[in-house]
Amino acid sequence: MLDNNQLLRFTTAGSVDDGKSTLIGRLLYDSKSIFEDQLQAIENTSKKKGHDGVDLALFTDGLRDEREQGITIDVAYRYFTTPKRKFIIADTPGHIQYTRNMVTGASTANAAIILVDARHGVIEQTKRHSFIASLLQIPHVIVCINKMDLVDYSEEVYNNVINQFEEFASKLLVNDIRFIPISALNGDNVVNRSTNMDWYQGAPLLHTLETMHISSDINKVDARFPVQTVLRPQSESHRDYRGYAGRMASGIFRLGDEVTVLPSGFTSKIKTIDTLDKSLEEAYAPMSISVTLEDDIDISRGDMIVKSNNKPEPSQDIEVMLCWLHNNPAKPRAKYSIRHTSNEQKAMIKEIVYKFDINTLERKSEDKDIKMNDISKVKIRTTKPLMVDSYRENRTTGSIILIDEATNETVAAGMVV
Repeated sequence: MLDNNQLLRFTTAGSVDDGKSTLIGRLLYDSKSIFEDQLQAIENTSKKKGHDGVDLALFTDGLRDEREQGITIDVAYRYFTTPKRKFIIADTPGHIQYTRNMVTGASTANAAIILVDARHGVIEQTKRHSFIASLLQIPHVIVCINKMDLVDYSEEVYNNVINQFEEFASKLLVNDIRFIPISALNGDNVVNRSTNMDWYQGAPLLHTLETMHISSDINKVDARFPVQTVLRPQSESHRDYRGYAGRMASGIFRLGDEVTVLPSGFTSKIKTIDTLDKSLEEAYAPMSISVTLEDDIDISRGDMIVKSNNKPEPSQDIEVMLCWLHNNPAKPRAKYSIRHTSNEQKAMIKEIVYKFDINTLERKSEDKDIKMNDISKVKIRTTKPLMVDSYRENRTTGSIILIDEATNETVAAGMVV
């Protein structure tokens, strides 16, 4: 039964000490999703640190540095299952210098939990994380107003935080925003309904996560097939086989479909669609397949096969929303490697259009310095054309990364606009 459950990926974000790790620990603890040996180890560590009960934050703060400092540094992925749904949690750091980690953790999420300390209300990090959730097209945002036990479970405080967040969120592109008053430490409205806040008539957090509708983020309309490799078997029975292997990024291919190979522009029809053990009548994202065409065309890794009546325009000048991930700032007109699906080319940042002020969402066109955690709109020039769609229409073909050629380190992640 569980194998047929929908999988929900969600990320948690908030400022330092807002209680993200404690909240996830409470979710795992109260939903009985922790193995006995894990629980025993956490109980022992909690006693050594002088806690009266179980320190729930230790369930996610797995790195030694995190445990020593009592903060979350890296993205911690946790998995748990209830009778209604399976979950993958990305617990992301709250510190401003780890905003890049939040981008990483949120990039595949169906929902984002934004934690707000009821005592402090909406602060800079709340806005930063909410903006990133909007930028990454996360369809559902759950604002958990935490530490309600420290404000005497006040409905007035809860409503004030809602008003603060809604005023800011009016500038964001998020369709579904929900608010839940919780105490992660005491378990109020996390798994079980709170008896301390009978004025709240909504569902607790776990029930909200279990019943939330998940729509696929895979584009089913635009057929995009980035070629990863060319298959030329040496066996006698397949000597004439020339297959193009890769993973469907979006859309559907069927036998006989008229297709165009980009960037060359040559056209043909799909002859066969094959997997490891059988041939198919059709294939759809995110299946890994090999296709053969009716015509001999020069195709190599990085090319893209698309339907002839629905194709992107290959481009060497691309506008991208860029999140800078590296300690070293972006260098003016410096050369990088750009990776887009299976395609890798040389590229440079041609122009910085503007930077975002995360607090106000103001666009600063005069500020041309891109440092770690900055989010900017830039123009990128590539040596050869890339077949991109906008990130809003297609997450796979609308995303890129930049790599420092000297160190091979990823320096930025971008979304095509």
